Amino acid sequence: IEQNNEGDVSKLKEVAIQILEEISDEIVHKNILDKEKRPDGRKLNEIRKIECRVGVLPRTHGTGLFTRGETQALTVTTLGSPGDEQIIDTMELDVKKRYIHHYNFPPFSVGEIKPMRGPGRREIGHGALAEKALVPVLPSKEEFPYTILLVSEVLSSNGSSSMASTCGSTLSLMDAGVPIKRPVSGIAMGIIVDSKDNFKILTDIQGAEDHYGDMDFKVAGTEKGVTALQMDVKVDGVTIEMLKSVLSQSHENRMEILEKITAAIPSPRKEMSQYAPRIIIMKINPDKIRNVIGTGGKIINEIIDETGVQIDIEDDGSIFITSADAQSAKKAKEWIDNLTHEVKSGE
Repeated sequence: IEQNNEGDVSKLKEVAIQILEEISDEIVHKNILDKEKRPDGRKLNEIRKIECRVGVLPRTHGTGLFTRGETQALTVTTLGSPGDEQIIDTMELDVKKRYIHHYNFPPFSVGEIKPMRGPGRREIGHGALAEKALVPVLPSKEEFPYTILLVSEVLSSNGSSSMASTCGSTLSLMDAGVPIKRPVSGIAMGIIVDSKDNFKILTDIQGAEDHYGDMDFKVAGTEKGVTALQMDVKVDGVTIEMLKSVLSQSHENRMEILEKITAAIPSPRKEMSQYAPRIIIMKINPDKIRNVIGTGGKIINEIIDETGVQIDIEDDGSIFITSADAQSAKKAKEWIDNLTHEVKSGE
């Protein structure tokens, strides 16, 4: 080797790495299929140690810290006014989002030293999966008019940080006092298949099992059903029997995780954080909206400048007054009442 040029040495290294990968893949498959022996010694249906905590950060509206083995995600909830909704304005869509989930995967979470950049396709995809998992359990705007922003920070990762973010988001939402219908948990399942379609289902796969395994199947949901799925396969296909087995096993594991979540916080808090804004909802005659806004917005801006509140008005006459100070919100409400009050006989 020493007599050859650097190019030949480089090619030889590539071949050696490929051979090592093939041997490692064969060992992982053989140990799991023949001996039900996983790389870290766990049983096939065993979840790594789980720890759930809420209220970790004192100044936020809500926080949830979810740890599963070496994977750890911290999710922070921030509540805002209806006017804080994200506007999606494209050629095909023109909508507003009142629930937004962001997912960050810093290099240090996997022991790497890299520049901190903006989110890539992976981060956007993982955030979208965790967001989708919680949409079905969120309260309606009529029940809970706040705009909800969740940010999941992956502090450490060895397998399925997206499902850790889903669990951390459930903890964070309940800690913030968001009245979700039911808690949501998620788990990453794997499968090992041989050439004769014999297979073994793996619960809570970690990095090595994701790398050498034949499927990464993420399942999230409540005790009543599934809210989100994502499947990544490296084989030609999966059978109905495989899907039945993985869904059945994942349900048992999700229920086990839900027990850990509800042990940390059984239900959404009755009171929101003292730092969260309060919203007063008013309903006025739509014809009187102009009385509140005034010429060129003169009146509404005067109310905002005088009280420091945020006011959002919708076309149907719904008015949302948002403020961290109850007295200021009350003053703004009285002001709008006086502007829109319809005098009745006897007053």
